[in-house]
Amino acid sequence: MRRARNPRKSLSARDAAIALLSRRDYATAELRERLERKGFDRTAVDSTLTELLQDRALDDGRYAANYVSYQAARGQGPLRIAADLRAAGVPGELIDAAVAAGVDWPHAAREVRLRKFGPEMPSEWAEKARQARFLQYRGFSSDHIRSALGADFDLD
Repeated sequence: MRRARNPRKSLSARDAAIALLSRRDYATAELRERLERKGFDRTAVDSTLTELLQDRALDDGRYAANYVSYQAARGQGPLRIAADLRAAGVPGELIDAAVAAGVDWPHAAREVRLRKFGPEMPSEWAEKARQARFLQYRGFSSDHIRSALGADFDLD
């Protein structure tokens, strides 16, 4: 009869971090939380994260750029993406840089509206408001929404 080994006893914080990073990219704050939740000592986690940052295995700028690209392709807007990145603990200057270097947001808003509602522009105020709320929920700014719904539309 085999005895099961406790994987945490033989696994270092660095090994656990590499195992997590092999599946997907993480923000530094996210990875810190995951490692601490697994029961690793705070000093071990800090030294591991410092090593990974120096080795460029962990990079918040790269994480933010990849996140913006992925979420924009899914139809999310810059406001929602930035809020998600803030919640993940990414520094504000990296978020701003990633969002600014991202896609053409007015064009993305038009594409999202086209995919959801079709090529015909809304003529009724109620339908324009419904489409505007949808784009706002997706995280597009009022300028992007005006661009997507036509110049005569005003949110205010």
